[in-house]
Amino acid sequence: MRTLTAPAPAFAAVAVVLLLGGCAAPGGLAAGEPAPAVSAQPRPEELWPEWTEPSPDAPGAQVGTRVPPPQPLKNGPVVPAGGLAALDPAEVLAADKQMKAFAARGTLDGPGRAGLRPVVLRDLTGDGRPELLVAADLESGRTVLAVYTESGGRVVRILLTTGNRMAVETLGKDLLVRTAANDGAEQAVRYRWDGLRLIVVSDEKRFRRTPPPPGTGGDEARGADHRAAPGAPDPDPESSTDPSAHPSADPPVRPSADPAPGSTRSPAPSALAPGADR
Repeated sequence: MRTLTAPAPAFAAVAVVLLLGGCAAPGGLAAGEPAPAVSAQPRPEELWPEWTEPSPDAPGAQVGTRVPPPQPLKNGPVVPAGGLAALDPAEVLAADKQMKAFAARGTLDGPGRAGLRPVVLRDLTGDGRPELLVAADLESGRTVLAVYTESGGRVVRILLTTGNRMAVETLGKDLLVRTAANDGAEQAVRYRWDGLRLIVVSDEKRFRRTPPPPGTGGDEARGADHRAAPGAPDPDPESSTDPSAHPSADPPVRPSADPAPGSTRSPAPSALAPGADR
């Protein structure tokens, strides 16, 4: 009877494989191998700090959207070599049919009155040239925000949105617009440049928990309810996601007829056809 034996080199190869496998850490890094660098996540950067309250860093649920391509403003000013920063914002607004009623309004030095917030220039497309952001506060407490970019020497509006108590921030190259919803919640919509326009990439709605008055026993009562029914859902959730509701879901802005639009709701902000000059 023959006995099958493996050649000596085969045993040596198996020993090497076992030795190397034993040196690897559970995470896949060998002993002494440096861990890869962790990229820093962008944090909100307020564009109008005086109009901004503290906001969360995380985006909300992703939503999809489709809008027609934006078009240059008819009769708009020609963008000089200095870019949008060299233009008169009032001239840009005057050429935009949905923003021209705000062209003659004065610039505000703080919240609480109607007028134009100080113009902000910020690169949202990643091409190194800043976009022009104009926000008009209305007497009703609503704000109209328009974002303009330059294409082929022409001014193109790439976003138009409205909302109550609007705060605007940037997250890297993204634009975060936070507004107060009619039901008391805060709505945060995050926009991102897709090569043609700013589109919605997240839409989050949060309900803030109101603590019970001192001495009412509200916390104790809530604790008792939770103990009586283990695993029961919180009757007052801190937040909920509603990707169908956008702060800018309003009809096209008609400030000359009604400086406080918003009594009805319409499709998402992107459905306002940013840049379309009808």
